[in-house]
Amino acid sequence: MKINVLHQSKNELRIELVGEGHSFTNALQSTLLKDDTIEFVGYNISHPLMAHPILFIRTKGERRPENALIDAAGSLVKELNLIKNFLKKILIFKVTY
Repeated sequence: MKINVLHQSKNELRIELVGEGHSFTNALQSTLLKDDTIEFVGYNISHPLMAHPILFIRTKGERRPENALIDAAGSLVKELNLIKNFLKKILIFKVTY
């Protein structure tokens, strides 16, 4: 994944997530929405076959959006690891990585 910073200020961040689609961007948006310091978060994909998602984050000014994004990514990693470990326990066949 490549990330292009399109706009950056004290409480706003707009980035392009090159090589990603709805799945990852929506998960990131959902995680950011759980953060009380976020005023607004949304994303747009102008064309599903040719465009990359543009993610927009605006905080309430209590902290920088970059920090909120980094924390959200960390939360996603933890959640996905929990899911992976749960699946390893319940699946009959052995999952190897």
